Amino acid sequence: MPSFLDPIAGFGVTFTTMFRKVTTEEYPEERKPMVPRFHGRHVLNRYSDGLERCIGCELCAWACPADAIYVEGAENSDDARFSPGERYGSVYQINYLRCIFCGMCLEACPTRALTMSHEYELADNNRADLIFEKQDLLAPLTSGMEPPPHSMAAGTSERNYYAGEFDQPNVADPASTGKRTS
Repeated sequence: MPSFLDPIAGFGVTFTTMFRKVTTEEYPEERKPMVPRFHGRHVLNRYSDGLERCIGCELCAWACPADAIYVEGAENSDDARFSPGERYGSVYQINYLRCIFCGMCLEACPTRALTMSHEYELADNNRADLIFEKQDLLAPLTSGMEPPPHSMAAGTSERNYYAGEFDQPNVADPASTGKRTS
């Protein structure tokens, strides 16, 4: 075929697609639901009394292939208890400039402290704002939860917490939370 017909053949493809129905996504106004196993922003979960699930073991940081997670563990004390175990994550950072949303950190977590939400709008105009600190990642307190540090629910042990076998304290009653009222 002569080369002078090539532009006409290319225009033929353009001309045939000009009259097809346009598929437009109305993204900011209409958001489609995500599939159940979608990997979005990370969330550090809490127990139903408000104590953090993270025990500062750093397994999620070791499992991360992109080296996007940084964890520093610290010891719990009776006066300042953040999780039911001996340790808690005092520093927890996820660098979303590095994160590849693979979910390896979720599989490594022994207490199911780390999960991924369906939130996917993480774009920002400042690189420093894409390094999420612990306070950005912690699940919000719901009704019946008390902000840590506080004691474990009365009559429970670490084993009860990990197995989910403890009664949620009555926040209205200070004696049930294990806090000193003196």
